[in-house]
Amino acid sequence: MVETRDANAPARSITSVAAAEQAAAQAAAERSLAETQQRASRANDRTALIPESSPTPTPTASTPAPPAPTKTTPTRKPTPRNTATKKPTPTKAATTSKPKPTSTVVAPVAGLTQAQMNNAATIVRTGVKMGIPERGLIVAIATSMQESRLLNLANTGLPESLNYPNEGTGYDHDSVGLFQQRTSTGWGTVQELMTPSVSASKFFAALQQVLGWQNMSIAGAAQAVQVSAFPDAYAQHEGVATTVVEALT
Repeated sequence: MVETRDANAPARSITSVAAAEQAAAQAAAERSLAETQQRASRANDRTALIPESSPTPTPTASTPAPPAPTKTTPTRKPTPRNTATKKPTPTKAATTSKPKPTSTVVAPVAGLTQAQMNNAATIVRTGVKMGIPERGLIVAIATSMQESRLLNLANTGLPESLNYPNEGTGYDHDSVGLFQQRTSTGWGTVQELMTPSVSASKFFAALQQVLGWQNMSIAGAAQAVQVSAFPDAYAQHEGVATTVVEALT
């Protein structure tokens, strides 16, 4: 730089100019030093934070990574089979013709009619069911032969008795049925006494109440039950009664 001076102006002090130049030079030097130090400072920071070469890492024992899960395909359940045993179709059994029931009608014996024999069979069957021994059966047949000729009789003096099946009529007081039992003396209702099986069961029940009847004569046992006005009349029927019972048992 060329400095022009006014000739008339007073001359500057050489000392002042020199001092100013020295101060400027010093300031420039200080700035240069400061920038150098600042660059060095940034470089040092950078070296500390980012090393020029990454150190080789020291191998350390590490937990092995878990194996990648394998996808398992679910096993398909087999379709259950119906293992139930199939019930065999029932085969229709060959139908065999059932034998026709044998008739329980027993042919009459000892001069009886079929109606009389049928009534005798009812008396015997009833006694057998009740456990009456053969002698008691003979007593019952002999009694019925004397009282009603083995016929189920109604009574004209007891109109109700005519409402039930019968094989004729009698007329002795209110006596009805095979044994001519009386409803008024407590033997039972008219309907019961007109039913042969019921009438017979009532006779046998009364016979069982007679103490020692098994050791009595046929006529004596019959009279003990019937209390008849003619006690000896039953004896005449003992033979036929025995034949009938033997035919039915």
